[in-house]
This record gives sequence, structure tokens and C-alpha cells, in this order.
Amino acid sequence: MAVEIPRPPLKGKKALVVGIANEHSIAYGCAKAFHELEADLAITYLNEKSKQYVEPLATALGAPIFMPLDVSQPGQLESLFEAITRQWGRLDILVHSIAFAPKEDLQGGLLDCSAAGFAKAMDISCHSFIRMAKLTAPLMTEGGAMFAMSYHGANEVAPNYNVMGPVKAALEAACRYLAYELGHRKIRVHAISPGPLKTRAASGLKDFDLMLNEAVARAPLGELVDIMDVGFTCAFLATPYARRLTGSTVYVDGGVNIMA
Repeated sequence: MAVEIPRPPLKGKKALVVGIANEHSIAYGCAKAFHELEADLAITYLNEKSKQYVEPLATALGAPIFMPLDVSQPGQLESLFEAITRQWGRLDILVHSIAFAPKEDLQGGLLDCSAAGFAKAMDISCHSFIRMAKLTAPLMTEGGAMFAMSYHGANEVAPNYNVMGPVKAALEAACRYLAYELGHRKIRVHAISPGPLKTRAASGLKDFDLMLNEAVARAPLGELVDIMDVGFTCAFLATPYARRLTGSTVYVDGGVNIMA
């Protein structure tokens, strides 16, 4: 059956992008890609400190909705969705690109990770996506696409990735189960697994530069990916061109994941 696809294919779609910290953020690459395809953007910032870095980006992208969001603070997520409902009445795309673990738990081995640190990492990095999905689904009245950011350390051991390995594995499983539960609503859910990128979040990982160098050496394409590679992958998956794709973990890593 032929499907009428607008030109550009995201023209007029409403996209919420969570997780921009600065111009190097994966979430910013997603927002830029959606903007280039003429989607309307809702963008969040973590707190007043980060606002000074994110606000100029949101302004440049013409985002009509720009609000604070710290998923660990009660009520902020609900306030954001109330504003989206008032202004747009619908949502077509969700990008969840946030992760956190306390430094002492992230930089120590998994055996030494505290129960409180593990719980916080799981809540912010994984369960917050489920909470967002629950609020997003009623607004996706004509279907839509949801994305969460993972890493290959969810499936194989990445030295120094530590507690984030199990947490990202849970996130990928959550994406599959949400894809199953939301499929009848024509809502598609994907985990996106980029190769190593120089982002603020990645800087917290021990010996991260070694991970970057190893990725270049192992990648069949022989180079690192950038935030726009990730952004345009999400943009494609959000279009009708990918209407039969859901529940996947999509690697955007130059082929590193296929190498033994």
C-alpha cells in the first residue's frame, strides 16, 4: 500500500529531545537533524547552570518549547508534558539521551558499586525512559517513534564502563518490551547504540581516550562517528520510510560492533 510521505519527511512533526548539554551532545545532533527535516522541537535543559549552554542552541533551532527537566526532581516531567499538551496537543518523536551514575560508582568496578548508586543510575538512565514513554504514548495519536541512547557495553564487556553496562542492558530490554506493548498504537521504539563520542557524559568514564582510539582501529570504516550520524539515523527511523521497523538496537559505530 502506498504511503504519502511529506517533503521533507518530518515536516510539521512534533519532537521532544531530552538530554542536550552543549553543542557536542548526541541529543543536539538529533535535534539538528529533526530541524533540518522541518520538525518542530521541544528541548529541555537540566538546570540553571546548563541553561546558558543549551538556550542559544534551542533558540537557533527555533524551539517553541524550552523547559527545565531533571527527571530526579518530582513533578518536572509532568510539568513538561502538560506544556506540550497545551501547546501542541500531540507528540510524534521522543529522544531520551540522558544517563547518570555517581562518580564513585561509575569509576569503580561493578563489585564495588553501592546499592544507592546502582539504583540512581538505573532510575535516571533507564526507568526515566519508561516514565517518559508512558506520558508520551497518549500524545502519539497517529503513531510515532521513541529513541533511547545505549552503548555496545550493554551487550559485551567494555572495560571501565562498569555499572553502566548492566544499566544500558536494562534500557535496551525496556525498548524491546515497549516496542511490543506500544506496537498496536503504531508507536515504534528503538535503542540507538552509537560508537564512542566525545561528549560531556563520556568524559566521566575512566580512560575514555583509549576507547576512542580502539574504536578507530577496529572500525571497518576506519573513523569515528559524530553526533550528526546519530541524529540522521534517528531522523530516518522517525520517518514513514522506516514504518515497519521497531524494537531494534541500531548501531551507529562505523561497524565496530561486528568485529571480534
